[in-house]
Amino acid sequence: MAQKKRRDSVSQVWIFCESQSYSGIIKKLFLCERAFILIIYFHMIGCHVSITGGIFNAPKRAADLGCETFQCFTRSPQGGPAPKLTPEVIEEFKSEMKKYGLDNFYIHTPYYINFASINPAIRHSSIKVVREELERGSLLGAKYIMTHLGSHSGQSAKEGINKVTKAVGKILDGYKGSTELLLEISAGAGDVIGDTFEEMGDIISGLVSPSFLKEKFGGICFDTCHAFASGYNFTTSKKAKDMLEEFDKKIGLKYLKLSHVNDSKFGLGENKDRHEHIGKGKIGDEGMSSLLKTKEFKKIDWILETKDDGRESDIKILKKIRG
Repeated sequence: MAQKKRRDSVSQVWIFCESQSYSGIIKKLFLCERAFILIIYFHMIGCHVSITGGIFNAPKRAADLGCETFQCFTRSPQGGPAPKLTPEVIEEFKSEMKKYGLDNFYIHTPYYINFASINPAIRHSSIKVVREELERGSLLGAKYIMTHLGSHSGQSAKEGINKVTKAVGKILDGYKGSTELLLEISAGAGDVIGDTFEEMGDIISGLVSPSFLKEKFGGICFDTCHAFASGYNFTTSKKAKDMLEEFDKKIGLKYLKLSHVNDSKFGLGENKDRHEHIGKGKIGDEGMSSLLKTKEFKKIDWILETKDDGRESDIKILKKIRG
């Protein structure tokens, strides 16, 4: 829990925050009367940005949108070899991060990842790519990477879950980097895995039971659109509280590490993954605020994945919700 230390004088007030559980960001420093006031937010707001022209362009794009953090790919999400991260590229990226005052960023793995595939070649390729992304993230200084899990098409859900658990275990086995792996909750379309808290809980239980993996697994990326599409209702304070209690029971709140904040074009439980701008979808302003204002979501960063047009407005809305 955060501990605050305060020192007052006639001319200035300094507010410090020390925390082992939160990654704070110094957001405002302003003069008020005869006092300097430092306000620290415990979570940051950002969005997914393009790496067109080189990953070192991402920090500026994020800053131009008003982001305090951001998410990006490090390779094409559709396939193909990853661009080389030469020492020069890494140095330029880190220099740009520093230039724009960005401390953290996140990496999304490619869309084609399928740990549950009945095709061994697809499964092994997915394992290889995600392990590479962890290593690339460590070179660049990413806090987390997040990945979709895939589909159990052609087999039972139980068999698919077992394949996912084994695949993630292989990814983490021998990994010594600093970037952590998050598993993203899905929207539940077709035979996709990870659309229920029960399934995510089963996967995590299988991962953290071996002691050599327990300290290497990061946790869960909670996508608001995906969860809503999968039937989880958090559109009032009471419903948000109940949903988080279920999350804690089935998965564990200690594994809630990041949120993709997206409204939904479709209704509750329709199992369709279509993101909408904040307040313009079926979740709505009030529904989104009900979840984001919980103490659990105030501890984690919020990343938008809405379309380019209107995204800057979405960021402003989230900052208003945060207060």
